[in-house]
Amino acid sequence: MRRTLPRLAAATAASALTVAATAGTAMAQETEVPEPDTFTSMYTVMATPDTVVDSDGGSAPGEPGATGEFHFRINSEQEIICYDITLRGVTGEYQSPAKTATHVHEANVGEPGPPRLAFPDPTGDGDVRTSSGCMQGPFTTGLEGDNGEDTGTGFSLSRIEANPAGFTADTHTAEYAAGTVRGQLSEVPMGGVETGAGGASHAAAGYAIGAAGLAAAAGAGVVLVRRSRARG
Repeated sequence: MRRTLPRLAAATAASALTVAATAGTAMAQETEVPEPDTFTSMYTVMATPDTVVDSDGGSAPGEPGATGEFHFRINSEQEIICYDITLRGVTGEYQSPAKTATHVHEANVGEPGPPRLAFPDPTGDGDVRTSSGCMQGPFTTGLEGDNGEDTGTGFSLSRIEANPAGFTADTHTAEYAAGTVRGQLSEVPMGGVETGAGGASHAAAGYAIGAAGLAAAAGAGVVLVRRSRARG
């Protein structure tokens, strides 16, 4: 027994190290982080049920009367994306083969595509569900692609900046597996009122306009005004 116990202890220690290493790998995936001081781009999505498609690209109408507002702020240099998501009229339980049911897919209008980002599902009482925060890559979705790897593996936020119209945001429920609502990303101008500068400005820590107003700002081409934001 005196010889066996040290061996057992060594084996236990090795096992613990393996578990710790595995946990460390999991923790290396995207994590919730504070909002950065600057952003390189911003996007808004007005998601509706009539734009949902199935995995073959066929029309698969989402939940009648439901809408979604997705607002994203990106710092592609740090691989950080901040999100403010509001769903209205979405009912029932979330359901998706990915780790959450709320995603950004790499997909053109009317086409299916793999999820690249998975966000915490919005929650709330009554008709409105919300979710907000910031997360930093490397990103994972929990869904395996055709190549056997997670569909978020190797994904960089710079790909959104290169072609925002090639990405769509949606959320899925058990009743509307293809999606309750869906919409393409649309870039929001960045800059200051003093210069009227466009997306070249990186001074975008926060804005005096509310999340609901971001969509209107995008449609009207309004340049948003920076405001200070308390840091947590």
